[in-house]
Amino acid sequence: MIQTVVKRDGRVVGYNEEKIKAAIRKAMLTTELGEDESLIQKISDRIGAHGSERMTVEEIQDMVELELMNSPRKEVAKRYIAYRDQRSIARKAKTRDMFHEIIEAKNNDITRENANMNTDSPAGMMMKFASETTKPFVDDYLLSPEAREAVRHNYIHIHDKDYYPTKSLTCVQHPLDNILSYGFIAGHGESRPAKRIETASVIACISLETAQNEMHGGQAIPAFDFYLAPFVRSSFFEEIDNIAELEGEDLSEFKTRTVDDYIKRPLDGLTGKERLFQHAMNRTVSRVHQAMEAFIHNMNTIHSRGGNQVVFSSINYGTDTSAEGRCIIREILHSTYEGVGNGATAIFPIQIWKKKRGVSYLPGDRNYDLYRLACKVTARRFFPNFVNLDATFNQHEKWNADDPKRYLYEVATMGCRTRVFENRYGEKTSIGRGNLSFTTINLVRLGIECMNIQDENERLDLFFSKLDDVLEITARQLCDRFNFQKTALVKQFPLLMSKLWNGGHKLRPDQTIEPVINQGTLGIGFIGLAECLVALTGKHHGESDKAQALGLRIVGHMRSRANDFSERYQHNFSVLATPAEGLSGKFTAKDRKTYGDLPGITDKIYYTNSNHVPVYYHCSPRHKAEIEAPYHELTRGGHIFYVEIDGDATHNPDAISAIVDLMDQNNIGYCSVNHNRNRCMECGYEDASADLKECPVCGSKAIDRLQRITGYLVGTTDRWNNAKLAELNDRVVHE
Repeated sequence: MIQTVVKRDGRVVGYNEEKIKAAIRKAMLTTELGEDESLIQKISDRIGAHGSERMTVEEIQDMVELELMNSPRKEVAKRYIAYRDQRSIARKAKTRDMFHEIIEAKNNDITRENANMNTDSPAGMMMKFASETTKPFVDDYLLSPEAREAVRHNYIHIHDKDYYPTKSLTCVQHPLDNILSYGFIAGHGESRPAKRIETASVIACISLETAQNEMHGGQAIPAFDFYLAPFVRSSFFEEIDNIAELEGEDLSEFKTRTVDDYIKRPLDGLTGKERLFQHAMNRTVSRVHQAMEAFIHNMNTIHSRGGNQVVFSSINYGTDTSAEGRCIIREILHSTYEGVGNGATAIFPIQIWKKKRGVSYLPGDRNYDLYRLACKVTARRFFPNFVNLDATFNQHEKWNADDPKRYLYEVATMGCRTRVFENRYGEKTSIGRGNLSFTTINLVRLGIECMNIQDENERLDLFFSKLDDVLEITARQLCDRFNFQKTALVKQFPLLMSKLWNGGHKLRPDQTIEPVINQGTLGIGFIGLAECLVALTGKHHGESDKAQALGLRIVGHMRSRANDFSERYQHNFSVLATPAEGLSGKFTAKDRKTYGDLPGITDKIYYTNSNHVPVYYHCSPRHKAEIEAPYHELTRGGHIFYVEIDGDATHNPDAISAIVDLMDQNNIGYCSVNHNRNRCMECGYEDASADLKECPVCGSKAIDRLQRITGYLVGTTDRWNNAKLAELNDRVVHE
């Protein structure tokens, strides 16, 4: 006798014979003889009595077909079979339509979910087919009922859900010295230790690319200058040996000479060994420059993930004060300023300048000249961004200016804003760690559900009660995903677990990764604080002190609950100021459908990223900094402050340094600067004119604006989804 039924989504429900009777009756009504209640009851009784204790929907429907075929009403069986087929086709229609849109390379929010992904290419199409068919599997079989319902009702979004079944982790900060010094084996490839700067540059690229294929998020190098500096020295020694052999002289004394800086200088007026020394120096600098050019070129052309996407890469630098480290910094900046190809701005890697008082920020600091160069490069090429090592929450008690490995205690960031530093289960560091997974909460939805309560105390009490409920669901969902991820085997991540992730090298290939991944973070993100505050107070935090106080209370509460979850579940929970891209419009579309156009809340097709002041709100950079700064201490899973400046910034590095000064003055953790940059899509010509319509070089009218989408650049806005395009068009200059 049938007791329970396994539905198509995996849920188990009690057996209900009325559903069988209704289906048979519907089929009978389409025939000439109409319905026959006695036959309906007879068939229903037989199925209920002769079925197994637990059956699937499909198995029960097969029994109905057989009973009808054996009955006098075979025409009903034919109609029932046709009805089943129609229902099956209807269930598949959504997938079919979606596949056709991918096949036809339509420009829509399905194919433009990630602007860094080319879904028009065969590999990109294949990835999108896989992505869109994997997500329903996750919903049906890997999510808990409460998490599935929270997603369905638009309270949460599970990021990288298509990668969920792979058990992969999100991102990692590469301890590149492990690879450069000892080489690595990953899959079928093998790399020997580096000896010269060119090799070190290539291995850095390979490390980022290989790890990208083992993970679903970004890849970063936390101390690019420190890691590559030794290979400047070894390449210099190589040049000394080459010149010594050519000249037939003993130049070994050069190897013990103190070098204050690696600077190219003319050989005119130099004689004897001084000329040879400078010649070796010049050749070394040229090699470093070419190696940095190659690194940037490779990061914009080498594809990962099946040839579908360039590596989502980041590099941090700025605090190595050695002559060799300064050479790396100087030449990566020079190469970035020059551009790639015929002068185009490099999209990757995201470059991040480490701002540190006494090292790389103030006049008189050893690397102040390079900081000024960094501002000049940013004014033309958008990068580097700036991470503030002086922010109170970015400082480390073990950092010492005289420690040659002080980079171990410097915070590094990656991608749009991901930050990993604090660690309950190991060394406090960014290196060899990353985010495991993250899920974002729709604050706007919660605000809308409470907005019509007239009493302010009741309204806020209900809001925080609802927020607590969703936070609990989110924490449990992240723990469920962690418990799934931890069952992965070390051999599934050959590079990540052998050379990159802290402690991974101690594990055997057939062991699970459980012993080491708890050093990563589980991120609780949020979106739409501004719109949530409008729902709750009538104004957003950029225009109201009261709204700002509530905003800080909301995010502070999330931070407090994340700390509670860390203790309860024994994981590194963090709060992330979500860099919403595809999500920016997804949440909004569902809420608009439910609640309509609510002024200041759902009247646009996107929600404001995380805790940002809305992009359309006119205010000064200082006001924006003062409003957004306090959220950085609360969102230690990642955050960013950005400013839109007007006109051509190319020759105005002071405008960039003024923004960095705001970081310093307001305890801001991470920032970037946006400005106008036009790009000819035919020849790559770039300029910063206000309204370029035609390329002055090739005459093409295919002119695009190079812009940041969340924290990274996109070479063309053709790959932006509709919500982010709308946000881009709404952005105003901060002045």
